[in-house]
Amino acid sequence: MSERDGLVADQYETHPYPERNPADEKKRLIEGSPSDLLELSHYLFRGRTPNPFRALIAGGGTGDAAIMLAQHCASAGLAAEIVYLDMSTAARAVVEARARMRGLANLRFVTGSLLDVADIATGPYDYIDCCGVLHHLEVPEDGLRALAGQLKPTGGMGLMVYGEYGRRGVYETQALLRQLAPPSLPPQDRLTQTRRLLEALPRTNWLKRNPFVQDHQHAGDAGLYDLLLHARDRAYTVPQLAEFVASAGLAIVDFIEPARYAPATYLRDPRLLALLQDRSPFEQAAAAETIAGNLRKHTVYVAAVERATSCSATTADRDLVPVLRRHPPEALAKALRSGHLSVDLDGFPAKFPAPARAAAIAQRLDGRRTVAEILTDLRAADPSLSDDQAGEIFTSLYHLLAGLNLLFLTDRRG
Repeated sequence: MSERDGLVADQYETHPYPERNPADEKKRLIEGSPSDLLELSHYLFRGRTPNPFRALIAGGGTGDAAIMLAQHCASAGLAAEIVYLDMSTAARAVVEARARMRGLANLRFVTGSLLDVADIATGPYDYIDCCGVLHHLEVPEDGLRALAGQLKPTGGMGLMVYGEYGRRGVYETQALLRQLAPPSLPPQDRLTQTRRLLEALPRTNWLKRNPFVQDHQHAGDAGLYDLLLHARDRAYTVPQLAEFVASAGLAIVDFIEPARYAPATYLRDPRLLALLQDRSPFEQAAAAETIAGNLRKHTVYVAAVERATSCSATTADRDLVPVLRRHPPEALAKALRSGHLSVDLDGFPAKFPAPARAAAIAQRLDGRRTVAEILTDLRAADPSLSDDQAGEIFTSLYHLLAGLNLLFLTDRRG
C-alpha cells in the first residue's frame, strides 16, 4: 500500500462517509441514483429485474446504496443477495447497524479493496454499484476493469464520478489546504485549519461562489474532510467519462437525469440547436455539460458494448407498467395542465413544453395499468385517435418524464 493509499484508508476509518445515524432507519429510507431498483431495472434489464438477483455494492461507504437496494429487493419479494464491499471497518459497522434496524437479511458484508474483488467478493453479478469511489483510486481504470470482470454478460453497472465543471473551486482549495493543513497534522487539526480558511475566504473565491457544492457546509466533519482534505480524487468531463468507461469494454447506457445532458434543456435559440442536432449523443452531452456549468457529478448506467444500446425499457413493450417515481399522478396532472412542466435543475429554472393530452395520460399513471391499457383508455376517450397516434402521444410524454427521472417502465404492477 502506498503512502497515499494509507491516507485514504485512514480517512474512512476516522471519518466514515457520509455521516449516518442507524436509528434514523426507523423514520426514513434514503433513496437516490443509481441503484434504485425500479430505475436500474428500467435502464439495464428492459424493465424486468432478474429473479434471483445478485448485486455488488463496491466501495459502499456507510451504506446508502446497499440499504436502499436491499430494502427495495425485500419489498419487491425478490430472491436477492446484496454484497457490500468496503475497506473501512468503521463504515461497515454503520451499515451493519442500519441493516439490523431494518431487519434486512439479504445483505452480506465483505471488508477489503474493490481491486481484490475477484478474490474476496467473487461474481458473477447481475448488477454492480460503484458510486464516488473510482475517482479516489490511483488508477481508476484498474478498479473499473476489476469490477467489470465480475459482471455477468447480461448485467450492468451504476457508476457515479465527480464532474469537473460543477466542482469549480474544490481542487484549488484542496491544493491550498495541502499547504495550510498538510496530511502530517492530526485529522482534527486539519479540520480546524480548514474551517478557519473557509471563514476567511472572500466572497470572490470560487468555492465561496459555487452553490452546487455543499458538503463543507452541511455534511459534518466527514463531509468537510471528504470534499477538501481527501488525499486523492479527480473529476471527469463527459468525453473523459466516456473514454474511462470504454477502457473496461463497457459503454454508457444513459446519463441520470438524461435531460440534464440535452442542449435543448438550456438553449432556446433554434439556430444554435441546429448546429448541434447532427452531433453524436456524447458530443451533445458534452455541449450540455459546458452550457449548464453546474454538473458536480456524473451518474451513469453502463453495460457491455454489445448490449448497451438495447438493454433499456421502451414504450414499444406495451406489456410494461409505467410507474411514477415518488410523484402522485394527480399532482403531476395538475402541473401539466398549464401546458408545460417546470423543474429546478440545481439553480437552472428549466421549463419543458407538455405534449397534447399530457394531463389525461398522467392521471392514468397509477402504477397498475400497462402501456397497452393506458393507450386503450386514451382511444376510448377519443375514438378519433388511431393506435399509432395514441402511441406517439404517450411516448412524447414518456420521454419528457423519463428525461427528468420521474417515470420508469417495469413488469411489476403496484
